[in-house]
Amino acid sequence: MAQLRLPRRAPRPLPMQILKQNPANPSGFMALSARLLPLATTAACVLIAIGLIMSFTAPPDYQQGHTAKIMFVHVPTAWLSMFIYLLVAFSSFGLLVFRHPLADVSAKAAARIGAIFTLLALVTGSLWGKPMWGAYWVWDPRLTSVLILFFLYLGLIALRSSIEEESLAAKLTALLSLVGIVILPVIKFSVDWNSLHQPASVMRLGAPTIHAALLWPLLVMAAGMTVLFAAFQLKAMRNEVLRRRIKALRTLEAEALAEPVEQAAE
Repeated sequence: MAQLRLPRRAPRPLPMQILKQNPANPSGFMALSARLLPLATTAACVLIAIGLIMSFTAPPDYQQGHTAKIMFVHVPTAWLSMFIYLLVAFSSFGLLVFRHPLADVSAKAAARIGAIFTLLALVTGSLWGKPMWGAYWVWDPRLTSVLILFFLYLGLIALRSSIEEESLAAKLTALLSLVGIVILPVIKFSVDWNSLHQPASVMRLGAPTIHAALLWPLLVMAAGMTVLFAAFQLKAMRNEVLRRRIKALRTLEAEALAEPVEQAAE
């Protein structure tokens, strides 16, 4: 009696085999990111949980009291809003100059995440400004420049969504992101232009001016949110790669179905 042989499943690649794959290749990136994504998500949750505990147990500021603890969310999101845009511009440069296969995927994914972090920076900054300045919003150079950055993120998203041809949309959004990079030094130095916003307390030439009891929770929260962004970016890039693969397969399927119809018409 003949035995039915089931097809063998392909063996899962070992971690070292995954690491040896070229991450610049979409297939290599998908394999590597599948391993890194759970690690990044777990690390982000742990760091943010530790940072929140440290934030709630930190002593109040001698001037602003507990209100100053808003900075444990506001400052990391403000840092990331600029860092993510730098990543968008760097990815756009890689697309236009080197034609990197994942450059546009990275730029598209980062723009949406950057808009969210910038919005969080604006909202938390407004909540912090109300007890300090007496108003949720003032047309301060720092606040206004960050608002322009938020609109720039929205412009990149809207421009890409308005163009159906993906290659053209990628090039135009890449050009816009490279032009818009001038907003980053404006944000950085806007506190020196008769601004109500306090100057840099951590990222400065000298030692940080913030007390260690408040500095360490801030750094842990910044690390946690940075790793959280990395997890979001990996997940968004994976989704975009899969979306493009599905679109390519559907295009091939439509062409295959249309070919017999065209032959019959001839």
